[in-house]
Amino acid sequence: MANKSKTLWFCTSCGNESPKWMGRCPACGEWNTMVEAPAESKKTAGASSRLASSDRKPRKLKDIDFSSEARISLGMQELDRLLGGGMVPGSLILIGGEPGIGKSTLSLQIPLGCPSLRTLYVTGEESEKQVKMRARRLAGESAGDCMIYCETRIEDILEQARAMQPDLMIVDSVQTMFTDSVESTPGSVSQIKEVAASLLRFAKETGVPVILIGHITKDGYIAGPKILEHIVDVVLQFEGENRGSYRILRSIKNRFGSTSELAVFEMTGSGLREVLNPSEMLIPMHEEGLSGTAIASMLDGTRPLLFEVQALVSSAAYGTAQRSATGFDGRRLNMLLAVLEKRAGFHLSAKDVFLNMAGGLKVNDPACDLAVIAAVLSSNFDYALPGDCCFAGEVGLSGEIRPVGQIDRRIGEAARLGFKRIFVSAYSSLDSKSPAGIKVVKVSDVPELVRALFK
Repeated sequence: MANKSKTLWFCTSCGNESPKWMGRCPACGEWNTMVEAPAESKKTAGASSRLASSDRKPRKLKDIDFSSEARISLGMQELDRLLGGGMVPGSLILIGGEPGIGKSTLSLQIPLGCPSLRTLYVTGEESEKQVKMRARRLAGESAGDCMIYCETRIEDILEQARAMQPDLMIVDSVQTMFTDSVESTPGSVSQIKEVAASLLRFAKETGVPVILIGHITKDGYIAGPKILEHIVDVVLQFEGENRGSYRILRSIKNRFGSTSELAVFEMTGSGLREVLNPSEMLIPMHEEGLSGTAIASMLDGTRPLLFEVQALVSSAAYGTAQRSATGFDGRRLNMLLAVLEKRAGFHLSAKDVFLNMAGGLKVNDPACDLAVIAAVLSSNFDYALPGDCCFAGEVGLSGEIRPVGQIDRRIGEAARLGFKRIFVSAYSSLDSKSPAGIKVVKVSDVPELVRALFK
């Protein structure tokens, strides 16, 4: 009788193993995430986690010298800042995003923009001629010193990489790679785990940084087991609509820097262009004198952003008033409308309220509450707010305006962009001297804000 190969069930969310299928993962509690994959043999199980050399010994933390570990610049100011000042030697970086959003474009722009880096570009999805066509579109005839290798077997890739000794290796994509030690198709849970572990071992042993390109699922998560994100050092994810021109690259995980950073790019005919001042795409693109708009000063990580909040208040056409928020938490919008009705006496329960964050942003900074209330009241009164004022403050349930963090940076960004007034909480602790050219207006509650705006 032929031997039947043993299979296990893996959770794609947390990587938990189970001998049988279960509707709900017992480890993370997610439903319908179990997939079947062949079990690893005893000879290959755990092979990827073993170190190549056996002469390693424990060292005291104070004796470890890291002064020579200089970060590697990728030639893009925004990308270097997102990584914490550049790539760390031996790091494993994962870039994820929807199909067509610009992952492969960014990964090819890196070696083309840094000809001094000896780069090995491994592609399992395109041929050499296809990569050449894209490189000519991005950089013309100056294709740089980038080496192209079309292969999907990870053993051959690592053999070429050890022989070439590059300064950087890029793998597009990790779901197309496979190893002979695992008997399953490329893209399966076992293959992705073993391939990622092999690349991690190569990066740590040689000090060569490796960039992986990964696909994402329809739910917006990186395809494959969740353990893939645990293996890598940095996870960067593209956000934005494919039909739009702007892309947001956000740091989801970073062992060598902050995870509260983002970089904005614009997709052009010659590739991705860095947007050094993201406020240029978020500030109003229409003439002044329109009601229902207000400028919010948001802080994403350490970067202050000024963007437009748009609101539309109209009489309900049906019996039940509609509440719709794009890029903003709908429950928080309902809370702010309740505060306006209870604490300030505005009856909005019989009116439709639509809210939109300009530029396709998804906002979770509570400092935007003040701008949301100002935009809603502006649309309700059909009164246009002055175009030279902005807002930064959190609104509490009792109607008070609460202070927000790093208010001085928000004020400085508003002054740099030419705004004359900024409304903040009266309880904010400011520096003794504000930037020249801007007036800081302190308000303590919503009624005081209404009196200051609509005299």
